[in-house]
Amino acid sequence: MSVTEPVTVVALHVAPGARLPVKSVDRVTVEAGKGIVGDRYHGTKHRHVSVQSATALAEAAELFGSPIDAAGTRRNVTVSHGDVPRQPGDRIRVGDVLLEVVRVAAPCKLLDDTLGRGALEALRRRAGSIFRVLEGGTIAVGDPVADEET
Repeated sequence: MSVTEPVTVVALHVAPGARLPVKSVDRVTVEAGKGIVGDRYHGTKHRHVSVQSATALAEAAELFGSPIDAAGTRRNVTVSHGDVPRQPGDRIRVGDVLLEVVRVAAPCKLLDDTLGRGALEALRRRAGSIFRVLEGGTIAVGDPVADEET
């Protein structure tokens, strides 16, 4: 995520269950080894937090031909710009939370139904990454995001 301007959190979303609407929030509590309190993936084995970049969303919107709202992808954290790490084992610090990449996030198969035909293809390779939580804490809109050495 190395760019000249600091990378920050620009949006946070949680969903209490599968297929339930995501809720935009200003702050989340994140538990080590569990994920975001109140999110549908809290307590799962490895899929704790999903992170996407506003830069990738803008690229996808250009291909899609229409704006793509950060909430529409159902990702938890949207960062201001740059590339989200994709290599398993890579780490980032978001606020005071330490995250480790598990895998690249595949775009949801329902995107064409919810956003419109072509959304799934536009978001392919632009859907961010899935992380596990190594150190918990809070994440708030405006928090800094930085690569963390392993």
